[in-house]
Parts: sequence; C-alpha cells; structure tokens
Amino acid sequence: MKNKFFPDEDISENDLYFMCYMVERVARELHQRNKYVVNTMGYDNLYDRISVANVLHCENPLKVVDDWIKEYKLERGDFDVTDVDRELAEIIPTPTQMGKVYTRLILQTRETDEDYVQGMIRVYNSPICDKIDNYNCSAFYEPSYVIARAYFEGDFY
Repeated sequence: MKNKFFPDEDISENDLYFMCYMVERVARELHQRNKYVVNTMGYDNLYDRISVANVLHCENPLKVVDDWIKEYKLERGDFDVTDVDRELAEIIPTPTQMGKVYTRLILQTRETDEDYVQGMIRVYNSPICDKIDNYNCSAFYEPSYVIARAYFEGDFY
C-alpha cells in the first residue's frame, strides 16, 4: 500500500499496528465497539491517518484519541469492553496487546489486492470480533493461527 501523501513511500505493517492500537484506544475511551470507530471514520479518513501513522506514533496517544474524536465527530456509546466478570477474567488485555491481535488477524486473513485499510474495515466488521472482544472468554489470548482459523470458520470451536 502506498502512502497517500508521499507516493514513493510504502505503508508499513507497523503503521497498520499503530492504527489498530489507536482504534482500540478510541473505542475504549468512547465505550464503543472497534467497528464503530472504523466505520464512522470510513476508508478515506483511515487512509489519511495510516499515511501519517509514522509521524502520529510520536504524538501523545491521548492527544491522538482526542483529535480523532473531535475531527470525526465520534460519539459516546454504552459498550465497555473492560466491564468483565473478575472471576472469569483476571487479566484485561491492554490496547497495545489488542492492537497486535487485530494487526495479526488482518495480515493473516488478507485478501488478494486488499490494502491495509480495506483489511481493517473487513476484519473489524466481522462477527468474530464480538468473541475476540469478550474478555470473559480467552479468544483474544489464543494463538494467532487459531484466531485466523476462527475468522475463516466464523466462530471458535
């Protein structure tokens, strides 16, 4: 995938990871699902942000979260991914950990001629994300090949 603003530069997997990490942070801040953030921002805005991810990763992540919320008019919801049964879930994964989970899933399920932004939109809109984002179970903690298989099969078996 080529950088929108510097066509001689390629978007890297690290840029994709930054985007997945920021989607997770924004969604948690707003008590929304990740797909809300991705769908509300849309392809063009996600492409803009991934094209400057190598610069944005130097910014304070809280500032980036606030900027995205204001710029894309993202609204508060009522889904709190961290609201778990503490007897079932002793550990809640961090946004950086979940950014890695989603980055690997996007890369491992990437379709022919699909760019990173298209992959983000496809994966975050998959029903499997409801299981991955249910921290009362261990789906997010499974090896990446198990998560990818569950994505293709439509569920964890």
